[in-house]
Amino acid sequence: MTKDLASRQSYLYALLAILFWSTVPTAFKISLSKLPVIPLVTIASVTSTLILFILVASQGKFRLILSCNGREMMNSAFLGLINPLIYYIILLKAYELLPAQVAQPLNMIWPIVLVFLSVPLLKQKIALKSFLALFISFTGVYIISSQGDPFNPGEVNTKGVLLATGSSVFWAFYFIMNIRDKRDESVKLFLNFLFGSVYLIAFVTFSERWPAGITFISAAPAIYVGVFEMGITFFLWLKALQLAETTAKVSNLVYLGPFLSLALVHFILHEPLYYTTPAGLLLIISGVLIQTTKTKKV
Repeated sequence: MTKDLASRQSYLYALLAILFWSTVPTAFKISLSKLPVIPLVTIASVTSTLILFILVASQGKFRLILSCNGREMMNSAFLGLINPLIYYIILLKAYELLPAQVAQPLNMIWPIVLVFLSVPLLKQKIALKSFLALFISFTGVYIISSQGDPFNPGEVNTKGVLLATGSSVFWAFYFIMNIRDKRDESVKLFLNFLFGSVYLIAFVTFSERWPAGITFISAAPAIYVGVFEMGITFFLWLKALQLAETTAKVSNLVYLGPFLSLALVHFILHEPLYYTTPAGLLLIISGVLIQTTKTKKV
């Protein structure tokens, strides 16, 4: 494959992944109108597990699953508790309480949180720019949370805001623990979701949280979430990074996603678009870019 062809394919895979991810906030809201949070996460997680199993098997990596030792399986069991179980339950609870256009960007601060968690977990030092990035991003969080009235944010759902931003802590923690594990990415993700699905099925079974009368129509949005938020989109994104000439060029495309999400939320869910949402989103993205941009040495 020529370099130009690989580069074009990389952008194609990346744009497809971003397009699918941008539909997820709308899918979350539609799903929540049909199912409670825990059954929704359970259906989505089981769907994702099946998709990831097919991807792992089609790539001839099933032997990598069988070769995992006890410590690696215990690691997957722990990570499956964090994601999908805790992370998605918290995130979807936030979506239940907030407009989609508010919940989605608040979750985007995880790269900033990641840096501060890296101090105790990875023994890394914090650069001065990280505090600037944190301040800018949290200014964006405040503006988005105000829902159109930054000088009088009395109607803000504080619990929803705390859940949406708190979910980024769990995702950042999951990210750090995941990068410590040097196994194949698709194998790790499959095993994490396999354990997470077992936990979720056990929980809804023994707590009797499974609602009566679920039909394919009511489950379809949750299945969609499982395929395009948790499943096949991950594979598309990995392919994009593998084929990219430099990962930075492709990775920066991910910031198109939130703006596409806002358009879909507005036109499909008919949420009135607050002017504070894109303004705050730009601040959050600016903070993330300040954090992730390497400082040139003189």
